[in-house]
Parts: sequence; C-alpha cells; structure tokens
Amino acid sequence: MWLGYVTYERKHIDPLSFNSQVNLARIAGMTPPILLRVSNFKAYVWDVDDINILRSHHHICGILTGTLPHLSSQNIFLGLPLQLMPEEAVLLLENGIAVLVDDPSAHHIPSPSALKLWKEARLDDARQQIALTEEKGSIEASNPDRAMSENAKRKRKEREERRARAKADTAPSVTAEDSPSPHPTSENPSQPAIGEPPDSAIVMPSKSYTVNIPASSSNLEWYAPHSHASLTIAREAGIWLYPSTLQERARCGVFRDLWEKGYYMGGGIKFGGEYLVYPGDPLRYHSHFVASVIEAPDAALRPMEIVAHGRLGTGTKKAHLLCEWNDETQVVSYLSVEWAGFG
Repeated sequence: MWLGYVTYERKHIDPLSFNSQVNLARIAGMTPPILLRVSNFKAYVWDVDDINILRSHHHICGILTGTLPHLSSQNIFLGLPLQLMPEEAVLLLENGIAVLVDDPSAHHIPSPSALKLWKEARLDDARQQIALTEEKGSIEASNPDRAMSENAKRKRKEREERRARAKADTAPSVTAEDSPSPHPTSENPSQPAIGEPPDSAIVMPSKSYTVNIPASSSNLEWYAPHSHASLTIAREAGIWLYPSTLQERARCGVFRDLWEKGYYMGGGIKFGGEYLVYPGDPLRYHSHFVASVIEAPDAALRPMEIVAHGRLGTGTKKAHLLCEWNDETQVVSYLSVEWAGFG
C-alpha cells in the first residue's frame, strides 16, 4: 500500500477565477438569489431553471428525490424536487447565491376568488395538454406506417392477425338462458335504477392521459416566502441548524475547499466516505476520489481504517482522500491512499 502526502495549494485551481466567473454570470443575467425551500431542516429546489443554474454555473448537483409518473422504475429515474446536501446549502448561502425559505409557513390560506381562478387555470392547462395529445395521436393514427420499414410492417400485420385469431378462439358463446336479466327499473323516475351511474351527465374519458402539473409554488398568489440570507438569521428563525458541531464544520470546510478547486461533489456513503469527488460534471466523468473528513489534526485514525479505505478505493478504481480539517486555521490538508504492488 502506498501513502503519499498530496501538497494541494489552496489555489491549485484558481478559486478567484472560478468564483469571479460565477459572479459575472449572475451580474450579467441579473438573476435573483435562488430559493432553497427548507422543510424539516432539509433544503429543496423546485424550479427546473434554478437546478440548471446550480449545476452548470455553480457545480452543485444535489439528488433528485421526486417521482415521475411516466416511468415504472421510479427508484432509478427520479424527478423534482432536488434535495441538496447540507454542505451545498451552506455554501450557496454563504456565497450569496441562494437564500433559505421556510416553505411550510410561506403558504397562506388563499381567498375563494384566488382559489377559483387557480382551479380554472389548472383545468384549462390540462385541457390544452389533452387536446395536444389527442391531436398528436390522430396524426399518428392517420399514417401509422410512415416511419416503419417493410419488415416492421409485416411483423405488425402478423401480430394483429394472431391477436384476432386468439380473440375469436377465446370468445365465449352466450345463450339466451345464460344471458343476465336486465336491471329492474326504479319505481321513482327521479331516482336512478340499480346499477346505473348516479349522474348521467358525468362523462368519463375513454382513456387515460398524462398531464404535467407545475411543481413550483413561486407563481401562486398566496405564496409569500420570507427569505433568510444568512446562517445566523436562519438559525435564529429555527429553520436551519447546520453546521452546529465540529464534525459538521469540518465537512463544510472540506466541501468548500474542494468546490473552490473546481470539483463536483456527490454523496460517497456507498464507497465508504463522505463525498465522491469528480473532475467535471458527474454525467460526463467518473469520480477520481472518495473523500473522508477528519475533523481535527489530533483525531484518531486506526490503521485498519487506512487499509480498508485503500482496498475499497482500489476495488472501485478510485483513490481514497483523507481530508484533515483544522478548525483554528481554517485550512484543509489532504492525504491520498492507493494500493500498490511490491516485488
């Protein structure tokens, strides 16, 4: 096993140039601070545009935790909202990129008129989506074979013939004696007969549709968020407590230091560390390091832990990065652990 001290300078990747690009992008676009909606001491992002800005401009990825009704494997493909790690939320707040919002208390009771307008707008939007879906379906039905090859057309015809034969073979023959008797009519004409729908004016759709509903509350008339622009204010308001211990301060310090070097970070619990460290967007790059946070220079580290980190990192084709935080000097020291063969 090879142990090597990695002498990272705090400006290994010039943090000023990286942060200045971020600030210039924000100033040029005149974008307001991103709202991090806090619920149960967890920060969420509900706006797709904000998620795009966080990922493309600020190297913040987070984790999607919502569901997508279109997809059956909802434990693999997830949707809004985006949940941020506490370190990500603290970094964004300290850099003035985002503000914290107490989301449960931001929703007020709407007036009857406002609620009526919202329901009407929601129904109109659903009708438009259904109309577009039906129009698209009618166009495809009018020319179903426009994008199919001859082989595909032949196979489709064979499938339809097999289904027709199977349906004809399994169709039961119903005799007059086996046919069910009609439902008795009600003596009172104003009452519906047994088995009839209670309201004949209600017409149920012949098939189901998928309708997209806006997830963000920003455009609601009764949504009045009160933003908290600093950790002190948010802590006094009782909506945010992180960081409150030495270990949490060390995690925030290490996360900031790696972020200022231009890295992307993701959760590393599956690989035995706090973070996975990526040289670029995780959608394009594999992680190079698994980072573990050591909260103080005098913190105990057992030899078996070093061996385990080295073996696990080698098995996953990564180097394990031990990140030592000094709370007095606010400096991070790094030690990389890699497995090497001898002899």
